[in-house]
Amino acid sequence: MISRRSLLKNGTLAIAAMKARAMGWPAASTSAPRKIAPGPFKPEWESLKQYRAPEWFRDAKFGIWAHWSAQCVPEQGDWYARNMYVQGHPQYEFHVKNYGHPSKFGFMQIDHLWKAERWEPEKLMDLYVKAGAKYFFTLANHVDNFDNYDSRYSDWNSTRIGPRKDIVGTWAKIARERGLRLGVSNHSAHAWHWFQTAYAYDAEGPLAGVRYDAYNLEKEDGKGKWWEGLDPQELYTGRNMVMPAGLTTIEQQKEWHEKNDLVWNEAPPPNADYVNRWFLRCQDLIDHYDPDIVYFDDTELPLGQAGLDITAHYYNQSIARHGKLEAVATAKNYTPEHLGATAVDIERGRANEILAAHWQTDTCIGDWHYSRPLFERHGYKTVTQVVQTLVDVVSKNGNLLLNIPVRGDGTIDEDEHSFLETLSTWTRTNGEAIYGTRPCVRFGEGPPDVADSSMFNESKARPYDERDIRFTQKVETLYVFAMVWPKGGKLRVASLGTGSQVHPKVINRVELLGASGSLPFEQSAEKLSVTLPPDPPNDIGAYAFRIS
Repeated sequence: MISRRSLLKNGTLAIAAMKARAMGWPAASTSAPRKIAPGPFKPEWESLKQYRAPEWFRDAKFGIWAHWSAQCVPEQGDWYARNMYVQGHPQYEFHVKNYGHPSKFGFMQIDHLWKAERWEPEKLMDLYVKAGAKYFFTLANHVDNFDNYDSRYSDWNSTRIGPRKDIVGTWAKIARERGLRLGVSNHSAHAWHWFQTAYAYDAEGPLAGVRYDAYNLEKEDGKGKWWEGLDPQELYTGRNMVMPAGLTTIEQQKEWHEKNDLVWNEAPPPNADYVNRWFLRCQDLIDHYDPDIVYFDDTELPLGQAGLDITAHYYNQSIARHGKLEAVATAKNYTPEHLGATAVDIERGRANEILAAHWQTDTCIGDWHYSRPLFERHGYKTVTQVVQTLVDVVSKNGNLLLNIPVRGDGTIDEDEHSFLETLSTWTRTNGEAIYGTRPCVRFGEGPPDVADSSMFNESKARPYDERDIRFTQKVETLYVFAMVWPKGGKLRVASLGTGSQVHPKVINRVELLGASGSLPFEQSAEKLSVTLPPDPPNDIGAYAFRIS
């Protein structure tokens, strides 16, 4: 009889039925049609394009994300699970020095080390609420393919391994007790190629050619060990794109990795078991925890038809449970013919204009996963940078989702505490000009801050100066944000001259949020000119004026 080990050694993809039997998974995971909740949405682009974001999401404006997984244990920043297997990468060097060679100590061992021993989620959530978050995001799984919830379709999850806690379920309960909406992020659709570094080998040195742990480990190897009964091939996704033998320099391996990284936006592999199991894991997440938002880290929807299926299921399930569509799904980089199937997410970037459909940007004060070196050099974004981004995004019909990285032990550092406390003073004063508002006919004044509406454009944005004005509105009230405190004791807004399209009604009163009383002003055909108090109400930035 040919063993599963022999099949893997010969580079054959895992046989779905065999894998299902070995793990005790239901046959439906590989062969039965996917079951989608009945309702008006069909798993087709034209049907999903009828989606409209619910009002609660348009009102919320600001969410906080705890981007937390076992990859935070080494405290070395992003993509540790992948890069620890790339010889020459700093995370590989860190791993060898601190844990051992990846042929002997792989990422599954880091999963085991993750204990969350100092996690106090109630205290953290209180900080997030105080800082002004209206929704909270938890990482359901990252590209390391580990589920942070009580997953029925993957034994590699946080209730069985590592923390031995239902991370998503705990966060969900505490967030909802505090009136926050719940978001979950699902990144695992890319694991089939992202994690193939675990099957590679050193190109150079004393262990050159020795394959890393994923290449050799199988279920039977766990007998008598902490992972007894678990199949490492399920975690590492199987041999989908294994590095060929014979690459004898780090540079050759680097070129191979770069070439294969290009599949990020490609169709999924011919691995029906992987795709169907991804669907079932995501469906389990949706059905069990009833999230208000599901974030897909994908160009358009993940994994071909499986992404269409799960999105239709999610929308229909929301209607069945709540009597109306309350769900939000987000994805990235839509082509024009598919735009509208979900809310658009612009990762680490923002729009350069008012977008017709409500959108979201997700960004971080540092790396997505916790980085001790970044903390030690005090390298986080400032509160000023974040509130200016928030104001700009809201003025352009968007929301800001901000990640505050969590250490492996479940705590945040002193700089993060200080950041949240300072942010809370700004949102407490200026929140009325943010939450529940809508964009005006113009988002503001000033030269373009970003060239386009593409992802990762925040690093190219110019700093704001006193030319930069942003507008929001709510019922009869217009809010004018000066991104920096104007010089010369005057705020001048050219868009608010008499006959303005931004605010065509007569201006009777101008107030500065955070200060008492009204401010003297003059309105001519060319501009509104407001006399400012001697000092700003704070030294953070993005000063809000109420026009009524």
